[in-house]
Amino acid sequence: MNPLEAFRIAAQGVFANKLRSALTVLGIIIGVGAVISLMSMGRGSQAAVTSGIESMGTNLVFVRPGATTQGGVRSAQGTASTLTLDDAYAIADPVAAPAVAMVAPQMSTAGQVVAGGNNTFTQILGVTPEFEQVRNFPIADGEFITQRDVESRSMVAVLGANVAETVFGGDDPVGQYITVSQRRFEVIGVLVSKGGTGFGSQDDMILIPITTLQYRLAAQRTASGRSNVNTINVQVINAKQIDAAEAQISAILRERHNITGEDDFTITSQEETVAALNQATGVLTVFLGGIAGISLLVGGIGIMNIMLVSVAERTREIGIRKAVGAKRRDILMQFLIEATVLSLTGGVGGVLAGWGLSRVAPRLFQELSGQTIQAVISSDIVLLAFGVSAAIGLFFGIYPASRAARLNPIEALRHE
Repeated sequence: MNPLEAFRIAAQGVFANKLRSALTVLGIIIGVGAVISLMSMGRGSQAAVTSGIESMGTNLVFVRPGATTQGGVRSAQGTASTLTLDDAYAIADPVAAPAVAMVAPQMSTAGQVVAGGNNTFTQILGVTPEFEQVRNFPIADGEFITQRDVESRSMVAVLGANVAETVFGGDDPVGQYITVSQRRFEVIGVLVSKGGTGFGSQDDMILIPITTLQYRLAAQRTASGRSNVNTINVQVINAKQIDAAEAQISAILRERHNITGEDDFTITSQEETVAALNQATGVLTVFLGGIAGISLLVGGIGIMNIMLVSVAERTREIGIRKAVGAKRRDILMQFLIEATVLSLTGGVGGVLAGWGLSRVAPRLFQELSGQTIQAVISSDIVLLAFGVSAAIGLFFGIYPASRAARLNPIEALRHE
């Protein structure tokens, strides 16, 4: 029997019981659709996390203080007060750190922001002019903090989009005044809205000169009595220079802090953060795909069940075909093709269903939770789901097909 003839007979067997075949195909459609939609939303979450981190700037290295130890108990990284503004200026020296393009130290606290009858509790960042470019915080209205503001410890502030909307409503905040922790600041600018990320909203903050925060709002000091900073953001010339920049920064700080043993600071790169989060979201994506794969497995069991029923119903037909010369491989091919037709039909339907779910599910999720999520359908996910559906058809069709091929023609002809 040629393959075309085997396919024609298999198709007749499928369409002979339309409802039964449709229900079997439905199991595969649900499985494939679930795999594609869940994995695409997992990929979408991964892309959103990566995009959120990259929106903070590119080719970044973060220098943070080390950990404190009290009573033999070591605290978390960043709890020590070991970094200063002078450390940041030393790292910005192109002779000592040629791989460094720009440096933006920052210090953070939190406080109440009041304007008229409105108020909000938000994050307050003390920054330098370089922060605008290093951390990618462009101005929508007004101007950013200048070096003169830093040197004179000016009482000026740049508002995040959410803060501006909360305390000023639809009014233009530039040129107006706010009260931050009972101190009066002039609003000189408003940041471009960046939206929420996996790390919270970047619009819910205000920026003031770092020296103003150090000397007027949060007078924290290092062990040597100098004003400390929480983080030194370093922009590297290019991604290939990140390792060199980390080595140069480490050498500068070890020399400045007279370190001979363990470092009192930590250096992490943006690439490390992205890689760690991608690994976590990648595991989640595989987990979601595995859960959806269970339904695909159930669909495969449905194919085996329907094929066993088909073999039982067509035992006499198989006996007649063998009696007139059909070989074992002909019977085997017929039922394998029949199982594959069912699984491939379900695979095509599942791809379409998965594409549709990937478009609808994010909207439903946003309406129910208020959080934005996107779905990214890639060719590898579609090919994987479709390929697995075909493999399941073959795998679960082998036993019924081989059982049909092994039937004794005499016994099969006696079957009623």
